[in-house]
Amino acid sequence: MNDRRIVNVASVPQRSPFRYPGGKTWLVPQIRRWMRSLDFRVELFLEPFAGGGIVSLTVAFEGFAEHVIIVEIDPDISAVWKTITSVNYQNLSDRICRFEVTKENVQRELSQTSTHVDDVAFRTILKNRMFHGGILAPGASLMKHGENGKGLLSRWYPKTLADRINAIGRIREKFTVIEGDGITQIRKHYQSRKAAFFIDPPYTADGKKAGKRLYRYNELDHKDLFDAARTIQGNFLMTYDDAQGVRELAQTRGFDTEIIVMKNTHHAKITELLIGNNLGWTRVPEGGYIQQEFAFD
Repeated sequence: MNDRRIVNVASVPQRSPFRYPGGKTWLVPQIRRWMRSLDFRVELFLEPFAGGGIVSLTVAFEGFAEHVIIVEIDPDISAVWKTITSVNYQNLSDRICRFEVTKENVQRELSQTSTHVDDVAFRTILKNRMFHGGILAPGASLMKHGENGKGLLSRWYPKTLADRINAIGRIREKFTVIEGDGITQIRKHYQSRKAAFFIDPPYTADGKKAGKRLYRYNELDHKDLFDAARTIQGNFLMTYDDAQGVRELAQTRGFDTEIIVMKNTHHAKITELLIGNNLGWTRVPEGGYIQQEFAFD
């Protein structure tokens, strides 16, 4: 581990419509290195715990795989992905551009109970932008002050959101969205030798409780996940908090591990554990990569 590998999130293109706790924007340069290291053309890329989906978006936009499967168990989040990858994606971006942000309008919209996927998607985007930290779990609350005292407007960038949604919609044929269990989908596709899996469960192992506060679906059988990963005949990359229990799960299954350092938006260094069958690609000189223009989150 050394500071040569530190990535500042502001140096990575922002493609996701979500502000997502635990999002992996900072990992994008390593995802590119991983995909380039593979000795096969990836026919299927699967992200079983998609959340904000930045890795799936990177793979699709930059042509690293022929097709991408986004799996998300949370019905509110999956509604966004379903809507963005449908033929009606512009309805969502237009609705975002038309919406006038006031406390009354936001509260009125969030009190609606329509279960139509387009309505659920819009409410989810609204919550994600208006709730503290983008947290969508039960108990999350509206921001009061926001950035620079601007209140609810401080995180509402309608044109930026619309541009991201429309960009995804234009390549929607590259995606399949599945609302369901991530481990089930790993077991469905594990035999494909030309599949790659990015596994980033939004839950912590080893007794940490942050997942309960951040995510509605926060229970996971970590041993079952590691056992499913061991059956994968293509390739996979897994990320976890660096905890002793996680290292033991990886070691007992013969997985390779490597620590990576990130800088969060407050410029603090944070370490995360990468897990895979062979992470040799993380240990060779990088040679540098082109930084792209940063768009506001």
